[in-house]
Amino acid sequence: MMIKLIMCLHRRSDLTREEFLDYWQNKHGPFFMENAPVMRARKYVQDQTLSSPMNDAFRQSRGMAEEFDGVAEVWFESEEDLMEAMSAAEGQALAEALLKDEANFIDHARSCAFLVREQPF
Repeated sequence: MMIKLIMCLHRRSDLTREEFLDYWQNKHGPFFMENAPVMRARKYVQDQTLSSPMNDAFRQSRGMAEEFDGVAEVWFESEEDLMEAMSAAEGQALAEALLKDEANFIDHARSCAFLVREQPF
């Protein structure tokens, strides 16, 4: 069964949401997709948060923390497959390059990443 890496992203404080989304979609996304085979990624989706009064209403009605600026979803065949790909020299070099590029638009200290398995109902 496939697994998914979820990254919940907050933008750097010096960027507007529009600047964050523009960089993510037009620079980081293409860079990631060019290199997806190195990490054996099967699918990549950017969930870009809308600037909507509905988001404020959800947050306020439930006493929730502020929303993320976006969520990245990356599918892999298995955790073992991902670990094997990222353990190779090419995968380690890519991990460094991705981290460097992410620093251009992501506030890592306020963001999070974790592996999940989808459980359909």
